[in-house]
Amino acid sequence: MRLRRSRALALLVVPALFLAACGSGSGGDPVLKSVKVTGKLGEKPKVTVGHPVKATDTATRVVHEGNGPVVRAGQAVVTDFLVLNGRDGKELESSYGSQPQVFPADEKKIVPGLAKAMVGRKIGTRVLVGVPPKDAFGKQGNSQLGVGPDDTLLFVLDLRLLPLEKAAGTAVAPKPGLPSVTVDGTGTPTITVPKTAPPKDLVVEPLVNGTGPVVEKGQTLWAHYTGVVWRTGKKFDSSHDRGLPAGFPIGVGKVIAGWDKALVGQKVGSRVLLSIPPALGYGAHGQSSVGIKGTDTLVFVVDLVGVTSS
Repeated sequence: MRLRRSRALALLVVPALFLAACGSGSGGDPVLKSVKVTGKLGEKPKVTVGHPVKATDTATRVVHEGNGPVVRAGQAVVTDFLVLNGRDGKELESSYGSQPQVFPADEKKIVPGLAKAMVGRKIGTRVLVGVPPKDAFGKQGNSQLGVGPDDTLLFVLDLRLLPLEKAAGTAVAPKPGLPSVTVDGTGTPTITVPKTAPPKDLVVEPLVNGTGPVVEKGQTLWAHYTGVVWRTGKKFDSSHDRGLPAGFPIGVGKVIAGWDKALVGQKVGSRVLLSIPPALGYGAHGQSSVGIKGTDTLVFVVDLVGVTSS
């Protein structure tokens, strides 16, 4: 259950040395004047490039102004995106038709121009961004994606959601006999497993009752989580280690069955402790690469920080 990362944006991470100014206001930067963006918000946009776009600094133009909360520097933003080569308008990658991605609005962790394009924008905004080589692949380009050393990249970003940073709601007194959980100020849990046999059935224990929308089957659930093996108490996976919540289609067989059964019907903002028996986890084969045997019960602490629908 690992977060799928965008090829383009993963490859576009650059040192903080390459910072760029971005255009402001709905009129946008004149370098983008030949680019036409049409289509309904939330659907894949159609982008027409009138003539090759060559930016020297990152340029932006607001296509649609949202009315949601404002993105602050450093926040995670759930975003749909389309990437094209500004030289010829060729599409390089898109999240439309699959699921949105979560990107940090942090110039040190992602393309500086894209971070600046998100910071200060409202959720619900669609923004066109022109990113010059110095803020993308540099002079080496990227032959895998068909990007030359002088190519400007064009992004259309739909800013869809600001996930909660951690669970938010009413704390629930833990029940005895289950793994104990302590949480630091960032919401990162430490799980201590008792020296007893694990429950045979699925256990879903609330630690925080959230007050957000109910998670529905077929939505993409955005969650921060940590998982340990009951037998060893050892952590095998955690979104907190990556610094971003993970997104999963929920209730439709795309994650382990224990998650599908436990998390549909919960409210956003909740924190839940899960004890998942092997049959609802990784089954008889386990996951030897992370120390999970076919007989292992798994323990998760999951913060439900947001949902999006297709």
